[in-house]
Amino acid sequence: MAKEIQLQSVITCPQCGHQKEETMPTDACQYFYDCENCHQNLKPLAGDCCVFCSYGTVKCPPIQQGSSCCS
Repeated sequence: MAKEIQLQSVITCPQCGHQKEETMPTDACQYFYDCENCHQNLKPLAGDCCVFCSYGTVKCPPIQQGSSCCS
């Protein structure tokens, strides 16, 4: 049975600690994210494909499925 893909992830801003639940896109990577609290522009950390993999509580859908993201 295939694992159910989660589309909700809580992003935590490393600058101010603000958290917000977001819906992840299933057909594209989200490379940039603007914190609505401090307006910091977040980018993925080295080795991560998107902001959800770096700052979210749940990795992006392609990574959850065991494939590479954004290739």
